[in-house]
Amino acid sequence: MIVVAIIALLAAIAIPNLLRARMTANDSLAKATLRAISTAAETYVGVNSNYPTSIAAITGATPPYLNKDYCTGSPAIAGYTYNCTMTAGGYTIVATPVVLKSTGSAVETMTTGGVLTP
Repeated sequence: MIVVAIIALLAAIAIPNLLRARMTANDSLAKATLRAISTAAETYVGVNSNYPTSIAAITGATPPYLNKDYCTGSPAIAGYTYNCTMTAGGYTIVATPVVLKSTGSAVETMTTGGVLTP
């Protein structure tokens, strides 16, 4: 009985820490994904003199500026979904946690020029 109580106590301490570590990892991946999409859009404008008007412009080029379409109907990736608004004048990419404070800690936004805001 004492062994079971000790195991339950250890689990009660460890589980919240593991969930917090997973949420931190999801946050880091969301920021990295936003930076990858932003870098692809900024590289595109350097070559084409205007920003891409859709995610397909950067994923469908040969060679592609970005290998994966994170925006168009993609399922959640590590607890975040991505919404991309792209025009010839700029872009806004929003990473939204599926469950705020569970799968991610904040909504992250990347705008033209690679400006990341929480």
